[in-house]
Amino acid sequence: MPAADILASSEEIRTYLVTRLNDALRRPGMSGGELGIRLVLDHLLFVERRQGAWGDEQRLLEQRKVWTPIGVKGAFENFLPADHDASAASVYAEIAHRQGWLKADRVLNADEYTSMLATIDSWTDHDRTWADVTSAFGTPSVLFGGTNPYYAKTLGYVAADHCAPMLFFHLWNGTDPDTEPSWPPAREQPLLLAVRRGDAPFAASFTFTPEGERRRPAQES
Repeated sequence: MPAADILASSEEIRTYLVTRLNDALRRPGMSGGELGIRLVLDHLLFVERRQGAWGDEQRLLEQRKVWTPIGVKGAFENFLPADHDASAASVYAEIAHRQGWLKADRVLNADEYTSMLATIDSWTDHDRTWADVTSAFGTPSVLFGGTNPYYAKTLGYVAADHCAPMLFFHLWNGTDPDTEPSWPPAREQPLLLAVRRGDAPFAASFTFTPEGERRRPAQES
């Protein structure tokens, strides 16, 4: 049988890549991290004959101060402690959402989204855990970083309105400064450090919990 008769169609290839992208966003550490996500994005845009769209997206990242010489991951270094794979994946999820590729596990209706948006600033006045977030706001639309509570992760929430920015909860479960790394970590639940609004200028997009303020990396003078 000629090879052309057994090759996947362009639509089958696109469906496969969309699935791979969503898998990579949810488990970035198992998919090559940020580079792995970008490779799938590049392939998707090639299949859709829209290679120029990446340049547009990169310019948006640069305008928001999310793009650095080492990619999106570097933008988080001044805001969150280590383990930035899940945080970086959340930024690429914004791109996937705009491009119509993101497959959300749950979509918030207008009332749920409006209520969350009105609540999160005051809600982060107190320290919270992963369980607190899901108890208050329900199952996330996308869980970046897997289900193991001993690892950092990000919870993303998506509204039905594609123009509404995604909302993200950045959680951390790492080693305290000046202590020997241990496994498993002392905490059974990761701590919420910050809530982030997608599409906003990066530095202004974070609202920190008290724990997040304490653990924010020291700024270079």
